[in-house]
Amino acid sequence: MPLADRYGLPLSTSSDEAASAYREGVDLMLAGWTGTTENLERAIAADPDFALPHIARARVHAFYQQGDLARQKAATARDLVARRGTERERSHVETLALAIEGRLPEAITATLKHIDGWPRDAVVLSLPLGAFGLFAFSGMADHDRARHELCERVARHYGEDWWFLTMSGWAMTENGDVARGRAVTERGFDLRRANAHAAHAVLHAMFEDGSIEAADRLVDEWIPTYDRAGILHGHIRWHQALGALEHGDAARALAIYADVLQPEATQAPPLNVITDGASLLWRLSAYGHAVPKPLWREADAAAQKLFPKSSLPFADVHMALFAAATQNREALAARLAVIEQRLADGKLPAGPVVPAICRALAAFADDDYAACVRTLAPVLVDVARIGGSHAQRELIEDTYLVALMRSGELPRARAMLDARLHRRPSLRDTRWQAAMG
Repeated sequence: MPLADRYGLPLSTSSDEAASAYREGVDLMLAGWTGTTENLERAIAADPDFALPHIARARVHAFYQQGDLARQKAATARDLVARRGTERERSHVETLALAIEGRLPEAITATLKHIDGWPRDAVVLSLPLGAFGLFAFSGMADHDRARHELCERVARHYGEDWWFLTMSGWAMTENGDVARGRAVTERGFDLRRANAHAAHAVLHAMFEDGSIEAADRLVDEWIPTYDRAGILHGHIRWHQALGALEHGDAARALAIYADVLQPEATQAPPLNVITDGASLLWRLSAYGHAVPKPLWREADAAAQKLFPKSSLPFADVHMALFAAATQNREALAARLAVIEQRLADGKLPAGPVVPAICRALAAFADDDYAACVRTLAPVLVDVARIGGSHAQRELIEDTYLVALMRSGELPRARAMLDARLHRRPSLRDTRWQAAMG
């Protein structure tokens, strides 16, 4: 009887050790847990001609922006699977390789075709899901809905699988069905507590329904079980820092930043390094709290090394936060020039919202709040196209709200706050509302 993965899909290896290590490595990867790399390497050592652990290892390299290593491993996997692999494995390897190479439209097409044929291939299904997935970074405005609909389409194939419940519940939450999303995600979390993606998804649901104290308790109770080297460790603490800001507790938010988000302290992947650090410092400043200038300077220096050139719109927007906060007009102008050229060449799927956000952030940092409002107002409906989660993108909405208040546009600010408070409770929004009278 052929060996199989945890979802019953045959594996083209005759090594029990390779199959076992691969299954464990995949589960750890789907859980965002440490040990992923070690298990995949063990699978490769047990059967060097088994392609799937090579492509999974390539994906882990890609998480950490180790592009050369990721492409080398993908090339090896392509070669191996062509010589010894099933039709499903060849499609699996090619789909992941396209994603690793940044060929997003091709990767999305390949993913959807693959899922039609093999809906229980969880590794491929994971590609379009999540805040940093293929759908989120495709430039589409309705990626939250697309993820939810995809999960609904394949749900019957997964039942009460802990990983699928995690991702399906989060897709519901991001698509606006928060109560159901939280319940589904919590079911997945209960099935496997050693699952950082589940803890993270539950925190998103708690953010959306205003359960700030419960979220804080969850992190305090659960985070000691999660290694600091875990891919989501810093980001989960970032969520806790957002909760501190809800209470106006800047000192605690800064303490969390120093503990796990500061460049010298973090072990996160590069994209999380720049987005978590920049967005937390920007929120602190926008909400009226003092941010020591050296924090901005050292974070910006680290970010420039990680993302020296224009890349993903989500990264570019956060690099614009650094440039605006440090008054580095030259860096912002250079990045904007590339973004505008990509837009003119039809190579920026997210569209005009990207340069508009960058300009608005610069205006805000220059205290030109009226210009910030004028620049952001026409594109607010398209902010989702930059990718990321709702909690992450709310930074843009918050910037716009503060700019409205500081430029004297109080009726528009009140209307926006009323709409947000009808969606979910927020101590910060309630304070802002009271301050306007």
